[in-house]
Amino acid sequence: MRVAVVSDIHGNRHALEAVLDAVEAVTADELWCLGDIVGYGADPDACVALIRRYATVSLVGNHDLAVRGDLPLDEFSRGAELAARWTREQISQESLDYLAQLEPQKLDEAVGLYHASPRDPVWEYVLSPLQAELCIDVLRHRVACVGHSHIALSFTRGAGAPATGETRAADTFLDLSTGEWLLNPGSVGQPRDGDPRAAWLLLDTDCWTAAYHRTDYDVAGAAAAIRQARLPDSLAERLPHGQ
Repeated sequence: MRVAVVSDIHGNRHALEAVLDAVEAVTADELWCLGDIVGYGADPDACVALIRRYATVSLVGNHDLAVRGDLPLDEFSRGAELAARWTREQISQESLDYLAQLEPQKLDEAVGLYHASPRDPVWEYVLSPLQAELCIDVLRHRVACVGHSHIALSFTRGAGAPATGETRAADTFLDLSTGEWLLNPGSVGQPRDGDPRAAWLLLDTDCWTAAYHRTDYDVAGAAAAIRQARLPDSLAERLPHGQ
């Protein structure tokens, strides 16, 4: 099965629509979302509606949980807190009802799916080989997907060897047929790896391959929507820089 894996959309309708068009062009069988559908961006309801329509699997992320009222806002940065408060005021009950049914992990697919990590599905950022090693130790699957860090990367561990990993650029192709893997598709709506294009991953669970993709979108339009909503200007300023 060919699965498009997306994460960290963060209310960025412009980016999500562009990615959905790109996914349709490669004829993926399913779409999986690793959470953080809302937060930061100006179009939470539009993004929830698109994920409801197209995603076969969707997880809840820490920003979604904050908007649901399940996490205290003082655990977030000032910009994230202000965006979560704004989203709480703007989001529809229908969107909240959808978010309310989601969990931060799903373990009954061919790969493990976590918003953040296998050790802490809500909060842990997996950014180092040591963290990846500890996470791989507790995996129930040979291959797992994580989000949360907004950085496209992968970690792998072969038999008798320590985990290694690196960030992944657009068009990187991986053979997953051997070893244990943690894959992060990067962020659709707010990449933080220096590439402003929307990030996503095409995973083939029959051939056990993964291909990293980046998709151009209307960054200026997304930034203008943030400013029009009177959200913190820093959330708009970071988009063109992939930070």
